[in-house]
Amino acid sequence: MVHAGNANYTRASDLPETVPVFPLAGALLLPGGQMPLNIFEPRYLAMIDDAIAGDRLIGMIQPRLDGAKMADGEPELCAVGCLGRITSFSETGDGRYIINLQGVTRFRIAEELAVTTPYRSCAITPFLGDLDLGNGAGEVDREQLLATFRAYLEANQLEADWESVTRASNETLVNALCMMSPYGAAEKQALLEAPDLKTRAETLVAITEIALARDAGEDSGRTLQ
Repeated sequence: MVHAGNANYTRASDLPETVPVFPLAGALLLPGGQMPLNIFEPRYLAMIDDAIAGDRLIGMIQPRLDGAKMADGEPELCAVGCLGRITSFSETGDGRYIINLQGVTRFRIAEELAVTTPYRSCAITPFLGDLDLGNGAGEVDREQLLATFRAYLEANQLEADWESVTRASNETLVNALCMMSPYGAAEKQALLEAPDLKTRAETLVAITEIALARDAGEDSGRTLQ
């Protein structure tokens, strides 16, 4: 297994102007977050080969939420994704790659490029504010976030490692909870596109409260039948 240390991305010149993109519905990578991926499609195996040989960066992005397709049948892409750096890489005996991505910064697609590679690439505009990972962390309502998280766990009869949760920084906590949340593609995109950490936490709380209220309504409906 190959491990790469975290590269130091502090300014625009540290980031690429173009990046290979991996469209994956329901996937949410956020700055500072960790995403394991199991790669098996030949075109994405080729993408990982090229990324490992280069700057180790790929762009995680969702297909457009309305299901729109391009003329060649490939899905149109959402406008915003997240750059991830390959921090570990291993090969399996059956031709798959197991990789881990660490989120670097969100980006907006400037244009999709005409390429000869089997995978797609885009010119991007990075969200440079994301390079300051702790930006806005002090404005997060941590108590509200944890109360909502606890309510979700109780409603779904789940447990958490509360010692780790209480030690986590606001930034780590918000992004980890967003990435592990079981919500759909539209909710994941809303969390990704939240302008700052405070808004992302508030969005997660709102989505979770709606889900809890819906589930409670369904339970009461079943009870009345």
